[in-house]
Amino acid sequence: MEKHKYIGKTKEEAIQTAKEELQELEENLFIKELESTKGGLFKSKKVEIEVIERREVVRYIKEYLIKILKSMGFTVNIEIKNKEEVPKYIIFSDNDALLIGKNGKNLTALSILVSQHLTKELGRTYKFTIDVNEYKEKREKTLENLAKKIAREVSTTKIEAKLDSMNSYERRIIHNALTNNKKVYTESEGEEPNRYVVIKPKED
Repeated sequence: MEKHKYIGKTKEEAIQTAKEELQELEENLFIKELESTKGGLFKSKKVEIEVIERREVVRYIKEYLIKILKSMGFTVNIEIKNKEEVPKYIIFSDNDALLIGKNGKNLTALSILVSQHLTKELGRTYKFTIDVNEYKEKREKTLENLAKKIAREVSTTKIEAKLDSMNSYERRIIHNALTNNKKVYTESEGEEPNRYVVIKPKED
């Protein structure tokens, strides 16, 4: 990942130089202050910054993913969607099931690994998502349909239903699917990593 360094009398001056040289808007730059030297009798104050372009970060994540997966023995192709907003990396591999893992465990672990590495490189968090062959999208629809189906049963029988344990991402899908339901409500119970959602009937 290409990192550029700029020096100015102030941080603002250094950023302005970066914007002019890279011909980019400030919102497309990741800026980290490296050093600030106070001015003295014969020395002027200076501020040094490190700048990484957003497009560099988007490209770097793809390259880093390929590097990790290749070292694990996977043959992959990666597509990037929503480059201008939150980039979504869709992996197509020779063993999608193994890469996803049970209930998406391996995919979640991969996302955390890349996120932690990137935070270390940038000195800040950066929002992106990783998916395998649209697994998350399909899983989301499956969970939404499951939530609505069980909600209908709970509203009819007035007996609460406990779902299987899920990660926080999947529990949020269930909660969101039933947020506006007038007959049931949801609560997360249990301890990690075995927290689960309970769908409960509302009192008439």
